[in-house]
This record gives sequence, C-alpha cells and structure tokens, in this order.
Amino acid sequence: MSETTVPTSTEPAPTGSRSPSSVPGALGCGCAAVVGMALLAVLVPILMIAWDSRGSTDFPRVAPEDMASRAFRHSQEAYDVMGFRRTVEPGVEDIGVSPENTFGSGFCWDGGPLGLEDRTVDGAYRLSHSWALDHVPASQAVPGLRRLRRHLEDDGWEVTSYREGGGGKDWDLYVRRDDGDERMSFTWYPDREYFTGDAAVPCAYDPGWETGDIGPAGDDRTPPALGPAPRA
Repeated sequence: MSETTVPTSTEPAPTGSRSPSSVPGALGCGCAAVVGMALLAVLVPILMIAWDSRGSTDFPRVAPEDMASRAFRHSQEAYDVMGFRRTVEPGVEDIGVSPENTFGSGFCWDGGPLGLEDRTVDGAYRLSHSWALDHVPASQAVPGLRRLRRHLEDDGWEVTSYREGGGGKDWDLYVRRDDGDERMSFTWYPDREYFTGDAAVPCAYDPGWETGDIGPAGDDRTPPALGPAPRA
C-alpha cells in the first residue's frame, strides 16, 4: 500500500501579511494617535491664548499726571514735525469742526487666565491726548504727513497703516510701539481741511486709587496749550 505524501510549500508568505492577532494592536495604536492629535489640536490654541494673556494686568504704578505728560509730549513732537505754528488752547468747542486739545481716560481690561473674560481692572487706566486743527491746506498737510512718517519710523515707531488719499480721499497714518501698548494716529480730511492727532500711552495703576472710586483715573485732567516748541 503506497503512502500519500502531502507536499510542503517552500514559497515565502506574501509581504505585508499580518497575523490576526496583530490587527487589533495596530488599530489600537492608530486610534490612540488620532485621539492624541485631536487633544493636541484643542490644547495648543488654549495654551497660546493663556501665554498671550500672561501678565495682562502687570501694569506699572504711575500717577495720571505723569502719563498725561507722556502722551502730551508725543503730540507736541508730532505737532512740531508737522510744522504747525498756531497755538491751540485746552478744550474743544465743536468736536470734528473746531481746534481741539483734550485729554481722555479709559478703563483697562483683563482677559482672565485664558483670555476669554472681559472685565475692567480696578485702579488701572489708559490716558490719551487728542488734538485737531482746522483750515489746514494740502500744501501743509501732505508734506507734513510724509515728513512725520519718516520721522516716527526713524524714532523706532512701527507704521501699521499709511494711506495717501488722493482724489479728495482722507490721508491716514497709524503707528505703534511696545507691542502696541503705545499708539498714535493722524488723519487729514481734505474736503474740510481738518487735521486730527491722537496719542495713547500704556495702561498703568493709579497710586492714589481707592476701593469705591468711580471712573478711570485721569479723566479730569486739562492739558497745557499746544503750540510750537520754544526755539533754543
């Protein structure tokens, strides 16, 4: 009686084949990777917001009169570079029409640990100085603004926007420094021959603020007259 011999295959198993037991493991690793990436996508923006809002209320303690003087100096410098020779007394009669020379004060805001809140900071304030001139012709405004832009760039300010109107459109110049904590803006309206300037300084804590005080500090200050700086 002859024996039947079962042939033994010597061909290698196809490449890329996996045993049944290895498939669940691979799927488990894949799912973990997907979950990890999804979690990372959620956490990264939160961490970035938290990092950007760090120290958002770490303001210096500076008296309002000192910050007001700082803002006024910026306006005075721009006024001189523009070449204006008139003197503007404190106050304003008709906003947007008549000459202006005023201080303004506003609250400072805290975004919270994640930058998602919106609340005022007790005792903190931000001061600004606003000024304006009427009857400013193109022959004075155009070369003055161009000169002012070059001057501020050379002085370390970042020009965030500059537009030469043309065709009767408004001219604008916006600058900032110290990550935007300090800003200035200037606009000339050719149709009205009206020029405006504004200088805002960083937030600060009022050393004289007391619990229960209402309104931001420095909102009752009066600037000195704005005019050409004395010649040495």
